[in-house]
Amino acid sequence: MLPSNLVARRLVPFALPSLPSAPLPSPRMDECQLLRIPNQNSYIFPGWRKKIQWMSLFSTTFSTCMQEAHLWCVKPDELKDASLLQEYMKILSPCEKENVLSVKGEVLQKCALLSRVLVRTTLARYTDYRINPRSFKFKKNRFGKPEVEWQHNDVSFLPSLQFNVSHTSSLIACGITVNDPIGIDVEEKQRRPNADVLSLASRYFSPPEVQYLKSLVDSDSQKIEFIKLWTLKEAYVKALGRGFSGAPFRKFTIRFETRGDLVSEKLKTGEFRIAVEPVSDHETLTANWQFALAEITGSHFAAICMGIDENDTGKEHDLLKLKVWKTLPYMEDECLSDSEAVIKISGLS
Repeated sequence: MLPSNLVARRLVPFALPSLPSAPLPSPRMDECQLLRIPNQNSYIFPGWRKKIQWMSLFSTTFSTCMQEAHLWCVKPDELKDASLLQEYMKILSPCEKENVLSVKGEVLQKCALLSRVLVRTTLARYTDYRINPRSFKFKKNRFGKPEVEWQHNDVSFLPSLQFNVSHTSSLIACGITVNDPIGIDVEEKQRRPNADVLSLASRYFSPPEVQYLKSLVDSDSQKIEFIKLWTLKEAYVKALGRGFSGAPFRKFTIRFETRGDLVSEKLKTGEFRIAVEPVSDHETLTANWQFALAEITGSHFAAICMGIDENDTGKEHDLLKLKVWKTLPYMEDECLSDSEAVIKISGLS
């Protein structure tokens, strides 16, 4: 996500879709547990009268996610129900509740809450709710990247789930893979750097990337490509799990594998694989990663960086597979993958 002092934000409206037809099996959530209504595809919170519907995903999740990344998105502006936010708060750990309540401003506090709820409920999907969303524990690596802290009785029947979160004021996204590390970043298409794009690029980007931006005559194209490059670079740094200080943007270049060219107009065809190339022999920067760049709901760019087995480095790999859902946890899910709401830009099959 671009630093707030570098960009101007603009919210983009999005229409709420209709409810899906099939529910998800009832999760075991103690006081937040959903109760099945007999002979109906509906669930309710105890003490909460509104019916809700949720699609079933577990039956297909494990058969495909070994070869792909999944992206779950929430639009904070679409959640207006204060009672649902109160139910969401019950899912968090005491420490998370304290952190959320310490956030200043109603909008930012709501985003902080939804971000944590999205992670917990999304991870629970991939365990078939054998793990209560409230029961997940997390730890951070020495650079601050959060990870699931699996309990001893969990590992015997669960895949090694990897996740990463990114958010703007108008979209929260959680990426999920099995075994392979993942980094994601989402940026609003309408966000524009407050400073001169080339000045920012000279400060943060590698020389080849700066040269590419200089080759674009149109200033609007420069700004758009700057956002795309920033999104891809941040996804890579987050996948590494080292943070900006551990993997400075100037130390690596985003390229196409096919010709070694930088992001260009041909990127729009979605036919090219995106690759990373360290500028120097930086021991922490590796090239065994797959990338994807897509446009989500017409309003955001989303970049995904997913690890490749080190033993397979240098081999020919298929383009990264990506499935995208828009969700309101315990309310509705909508698969966007095969719709016009997800536009492949590059690196996607």
